[in-house]
Amino acid sequence: MKVIFMGSPDFAVPALEGIINSRHEVCAVVTQEDKPKGRGHTLAPTPIKVCAEGNGIPVYMPKTLKNGELLPLLEAEKPDVIVVVAYGKILPDYVLNGAKYGCINGHASLLPRWRGAAPMQRGIMAGDEEYGMTVMKIEAGLDTGDMFLKKAFPLGIDDDLETVHDTLANVAPELLLEVMEELENGTAKPEKQDDALATYAEKLDKSDEGLDFSKPALEVHNRVRALSPFPLCFTHAGGKMLKVIKTSLTDKASDAPAGTVTSLDGGIHVACGDREIIITKVLPEGKKRMNAEDFIRGRGITVGDILK
Repeated sequence: MKVIFMGSPDFAVPALEGIINSRHEVCAVVTQEDKPKGRGHTLAPTPIKVCAEGNGIPVYMPKTLKNGELLPLLEAEKPDVIVVVAYGKILPDYVLNGAKYGCINGHASLLPRWRGAAPMQRGIMAGDEEYGMTVMKIEAGLDTGDMFLKKAFPLGIDDDLETVHDTLANVAPELLLEVMEELENGTAKPEKQDDALATYAEKLDKSDEGLDFSKPALEVHNRVRALSPFPLCFTHAGGKMLKVIKTSLTDKASDAPAGTVTSLDGGIHVACGDREIIITKVLPEGKKRMNAEDFIRGRGITVGDILK
């Protein structure tokens, strides 16, 4: 089949590579514009643009999809299917109807749970016991289209965003290619979503990154792993920001005020709303990522300090 691929971040790269290496033809790639990056604010291409150019595929970076911006491309190429993975913009009707089999999307959740912008992070924060990917047909609603295929994985208590991100990114090519095969053969069996079971994965903002140790330890732990390795949760120690990369749970109850450092044995033990948690890896302000024990040896923290 003739494919137009739409995507932007590194999460979408394995999917694009998988289709490039299949029997199908990726005739064009649509991605977001180059954006300023780093201290020098140098314009940097999206990972999808880098991948496409490395494979000699034409790249399009429309400022907007409104006003028929992509119509000339669709009319010239007449794609059989448009494959979308984390493109980052709402698709107007003319794009949704711009290919023989329409647009299919690799969405990083088990729909209808976690429709929206941050499904992986919200699922971990909520303490879900499984995660997965759904290949769906894109329609005008937000992740409301019919589902073609799902694949689920158990979510371990210490799995973080990196684990979930990499697992789903790497399974995407297999799932998308299977659905493409079914569309081409006429064997696809789309299933409607049950809207009554839908949850919304709200976009992340800065308020999601602050840690509140008055919450139960499990809730604190889930928030840390949902935002690790990026953008990371934070607290403050000695008046300086301390980003938290990794924590572990304990069964030890504490009557100390929430946020109190109760021990520095093997990590930073902190009293939460119901029991203690251990911070095992950190990013101190102005320094590199390190094990908590190295931070402790540098006397960045003492027993009795209150993290807040």
